Amino acid sequence: MRSHEFSERVHELAARRRPFAMATVVRTEGSTLARRGFKLLIAHDGTIAGGTFGGGCPEGPIVAVAEEAMRTGESRLVRVHLVDAKGSLAGMTTDPGPDEIYVETDCGGTLEVHVEPMMPSERLVLVGQGGRDDVEESLVRFGRDLEFEVVVVDPAPRLSTAPDRLLTTGVPDPVALALGDRDSVVVLTKGERDVAVLSALSGTPLRFVGLLASRHRAEKDREQLRARGVGEEFVASLRAPVGVDIGARTPSEIALSILAEVVAAKYGHGAAGGSGRRDEHSRAGPTD
Repeated sequence: MRSHEFSERVHELAARRRPFAMATVVRTEGSTLARRGFKLLIAHDGTIAGGTFGGGCPEGPIVAVAEEAMRTGESRLVRVHLVDAKGSLAGMTTDPGPDEIYVETDCGGTLEVHVEPMMPSERLVLVGQGGRDDVEESLVRFGRDLEFEVVVVDPAPRLSTAPDRLLTTGVPDPVALALGDRDSVVVLTKGERDVAVLSALSGTPLRFVGLLASRHRAEKDREQLRARGVGEEFVASLRAPVGVDIGARTPSEIALSILAEVVAAKYGHGAAGGSGRRDEHSRAGPTD
């Protein structure tokens, strides 16, 4: 595969917003078809999407390593020993460890391969109501500072800080946005489109969905979601009122409390919902 074709394939895989892996031969010893710099692209489903190691023998084990790397998000450096049947059996019976792989073949050489998982970016998706919203503004700014890719879905935004992507629509389309389990969504629709937005999100395996609302409105929204047939798993997972209880009062403090809960979810830490601001004031917009 020529270099520009390989680059195009990388771009195609990244555009799908699914994990993929790149395996690169960094060193060879003895007789191997692969040479230093040979590369393989492995898609999220384990299929080889591009590149070659010169033959099929070492590629199967590398795919297995790549799948594990995509699950953990951690790079691996492995040695692939290309040996005859006797050598393969001997290697496998001596408990070589996870980074030493023995493949039965007539080549007789060794490959050192770096396997790097390419994970979709962490995204913070903000669904706004339109017009000026100081909480939305702060979330965009803080989200970028925290190195999230910030996406704003808002029919009439008034933002002084530009997000990474802006969609001027009322209800997010999970398919068009390719939403997935590395995305955190915060709904700031102030009651008018809460249920429509949450219903649209309910069929997507998102990492985090939070709703800025009073307890009263959050419970009403949950009742309406159930009445629409939205599954209890999604209703129960909804963080509403969203935000860690830090006694937040100002829009910036409210945004901070929300992002504290988003970051906790990112790292698998439980954070109690509810930001301790039951009298959410007008600067954050009406919440009942």
